[in-house]
Amino acid sequence: MKDIQVTVIGSGSTYCPELVDGFIKARDELHLTRLNLMDIDKRKRVIVGNLCVRMLRAAGMDTVVTMTDDLEESLKGADFVVTQIRVGMLKARYLDETIPLKYGLIGQETTGIGGFFKALRTIPVMKQITDAIMRICPDAWLVNFTNPSGIVSEYLQNFTKVKSVGLCNCPITMIDDVKAAAGENAQVTYVGLNHLSWITSVKNNGEELLYKLFDDDFAPTVMANIHDDGFDLNCVKAAGGFPSSYLQYYYSRDAKLEYLKKCEKTRALVCMEIEEDLLKMYSDESLVTKPALLNKRGGYKYSLAAVSLINAIANDKQEIHVVNIRNQGALDFMAPDDIVEIATMVGKDGCKPIPIPHFDNRHIIGLMRIVKEYEKLTVQAAMNGDDQAALNALMVHPLIGDYQAAAACYHEMKFVHSKYLPQFFMQLPEDCQ
Repeated sequence: MKDIQVTVIGSGSTYCPELVDGFIKARDELHLTRLNLMDIDKRKRVIVGNLCVRMLRAAGMDTVVTMTDDLEESLKGADFVVTQIRVGMLKARYLDETIPLKYGLIGQETTGIGGFFKALRTIPVMKQITDAIMRICPDAWLVNFTNPSGIVSEYLQNFTKVKSVGLCNCPITMIDDVKAAAGENAQVTYVGLNHLSWITSVKNNGEELLYKLFDDDFAPTVMANIHDDGFDLNCVKAAGGFPSSYLQYYYSRDAKLEYLKKCEKTRALVCMEIEEDLLKMYSDESLVTKPALLNKRGGYKYSLAAVSLINAIANDKQEIHVVNIRNQGALDFMAPDDIVEIATMVGKDGCKPIPIPHFDNRHIIGLMRIVKEYEKLTVQAAMNGDDQAALNALMVHPLIGDYQAAAACYHEMKFVHSKYLPQFFMQLPEDCQ
């Protein structure tokens, strides 16, 4: 049983008990000696942290738990650092979702111009975190759940020296759904970028079952944070794979935009309500397990993905996990340093991508390449406060499609988020200081 110390940055997230639940379930293989919970929001840090302590004690675990708002203090002795931050919190997400609608653009927290601004706000903070890791615990692994995970991973793995892996719960949810339909021993090919991914092959005993599943009207579960407009079967067949939930924004763009315009509550407002309900539950000192309401957030199976990955690295398990990692030649149509979301072999040295040879789906190749260019331009803009790179990123993205709308929306959103965008502003407006 491996002894580990874990630091969670953004521990006030109501997802944190999900992570602790994962460590409790893995206690026969991982001895969590210390859990450092770091968050700048004192109220949430204390409420969520106290529940985490009660959960560990109820499970009979002797983990030392600390709670702090001091980043450097939280990193001392860490073997693993889990990042789950939301710069600007849900209020910023609300702006990401609503402002684009005025310009006829989809507002969503991880894709399109909403996800773009989330990345711009997040990358400067991730730099602060990684700089601190290199000073205090340079051998630690950083497991990033912060969205947009693919873009954040593009920054972390190509522009910092920290050992890091990008993680999302979409792959594990999709693959589990497919195996439930095709058999637990089915071999599944998963390919794409974060929130732009497909299952392109499902084999059992050498038999390809993909088109049989199409004909059986099978579809993976839609993520809880996405309104389900469904996928047209002919669209899915033409794409040549089961798409992740987020591809509804690409394949049903007009329907998504109309729904968002007419929706009484944005997802941010719904999440604010769920979060407050959860915090009330977490404040009950008799509660010692994660409540079922947590499943209504988008992080279903988050703990399974995170803890099993940490377990695989800590115990050198040499097992397969789908993560966001440098391509390194696994997909011959992508650059070696492109961050892709594919299967990897995971052990003590990290994640080694498993090649997918002779991949010839031109639809998927085309979308992956163009969205990857958007992601790389976004990282450039976020690092350097580069307006030209920012506008180029938006002009490339398939969900934008109109320069005038993109530019107008960009300038408004840059202003309202200005206090979280120091790279763009030498001096902040007075009302943002």
